[in-house]
Amino acid sequence: MNIKILGTGCANCQKLEALARQVAEELNINATFEKVAQINQILEYGIVRTPGLVINEQVKSSGKLPALSQIKTWIQEAA
Repeated sequence: MNIKILGTGCANCQKLEALARQVAEELNINATFEKVAQINQILEYGIVRTPGLVINEQVKSSGKLPALSQIKTWIQEAA
């Protein structure tokens, strides 16, 4: 599984990465995490507000910090 955190490193971007890592670990899912900080790369996903969460190349969230339960659902569905 490939999980991308889209953002320039703001507090919410860091929190989103920490939550996604926590969920992957709890579910014992082998995931590769990637930070995408270049604005032009972020825009390629159609995201205009960060943080963004992309799981297996599908945009799951942008412009807000999703609830832990929602992140868990997305990761389980993608596994």
